[in-house]
Amino acid sequence: MTIIGKPLFKNLIFITLLTALIGASCTSTEKKKAKAERKQHEKDSLMLVYDAGHADRRLDAFMQRLHSRSGFNGNVLIAKKGKILYQNTFGWANYLMKDSLKITSQFELASVSKPFTATGILKLWEEGKIKLDQTVDEFFPDFPYPGVTIKLLLTHRSGLMNYLYFTDKTEIWPDKRKGMSNREVMHLLATHKPDKYANPDVRFFYNNTNYMVLAAIIEKVTGQDFAVYMQDQVFSPAGMKNTAVYSTAVYEKIPSSVVVGHDKVWRRSVVQNFQDGPVGDKGIYSTVQDLFLFDRALRDGRLLKPETLDSAYAGYSTPKKELFNYGYGWRTFDPGDHKVVYHTGWWHGFRNLYIRDLKEDITIVLLTNLANGSLLHLDELYKILGMPVIRQGAYSTEGEFLAN
Repeated sequence: MTIIGKPLFKNLIFITLLTALIGASCTSTEKKKAKAERKQHEKDSLMLVYDAGHADRRLDAFMQRLHSRSGFNGNVLIAKKGKILYQNTFGWANYLMKDSLKITSQFELASVSKPFTATGILKLWEEGKIKLDQTVDEFFPDFPYPGVTIKLLLTHRSGLMNYLYFTDKTEIWPDKRKGMSNREVMHLLATHKPDKYANPDVRFFYNNTNYMVLAAIIEKVTGQDFAVYMQDQVFSPAGMKNTAVYSTAVYEKIPSSVVVGHDKVWRRSVVQNFQDGPVGDKGIYSTVQDLFLFDRALRDGRLLKPETLDSAYAGYSTPKKELFNYGYGWRTFDPGDHKVVYHTGWWHGFRNLYIRDLKEDITIVLLTNLANGSLLHLDELYKILGMPVIRQGAYSTEGEFLAN
């Protein structure tokens, strides 16, 4: 019988010690991560502290008038330098049920989803998993439109048609009760090859196909459902506890925790349909407080590097007037000395506005579930906050402000 030799015995001791050290290191890393998460959670909780008794009276008076005169129905949050100046709820979550909105009510963000999808894409770019000059057919070989890059999708310069109009035809999607997935829309594009609007990189043409395709690329690259990826990589790191992606391709009925969209008049609520299946261009549901936390996470560099954000906030087209442009998932307003990024959203009874004044560190979140024109009457709000009017019709072709 041979006894274990000293060299082998020493190796076993070394391996045991190494394993213990690695285990201790992992445990230490996990503890540090958990501690950092707890600290951030506490910081987020403090940022959301708001005393309605100390609300800015001018902001409250403006919002009360917007509600009574212009029919604003929804939630609002306005903050400056990380402090909430004003937040409130106005009206119904569901008119038929006569239930009031809560500050934590979830709204379909509509196209305000696009900055989130862009953030998800840019995280993959930072990690070296994609390149912005890669074309869609590198991920989907049967994609019938050559030369369409990720960057062109981000900046709405792809020339693609809007899938919402294409798929609305009965011969394309017969079962209107069944929600389409992003992958199914990609298959429909490959099968039917609808005419594109223009050649790639010819001009700015805003449409939902671009961000639906970006979400499909995220799923292809990560092997995860878009909802799972966004939860893990964007919502959770930003502290957004009341934000999720809901698709009718996954949910037969969108969860009852979200508010109901209404189309201009209360007697008509908007029923979700098969086109609420594709996500990325829309499909993210959130709250005014979570959008405020997203703003802070971006400013703190917890989601993307500063240089990445600089590229996202740059303008790559001139779609409307010289002051307005479009970056990577963000509409931009830049008269030269006052950079503002923002996004609008309008879909199935929801109309929203999310503004981030980068110079003065002002955040404005207006989420509505009554798709009227109340958000077109905000000039006084901008004046109260001491910021430029963010309304394209407010400027001449030379970029000069036009008084009402």
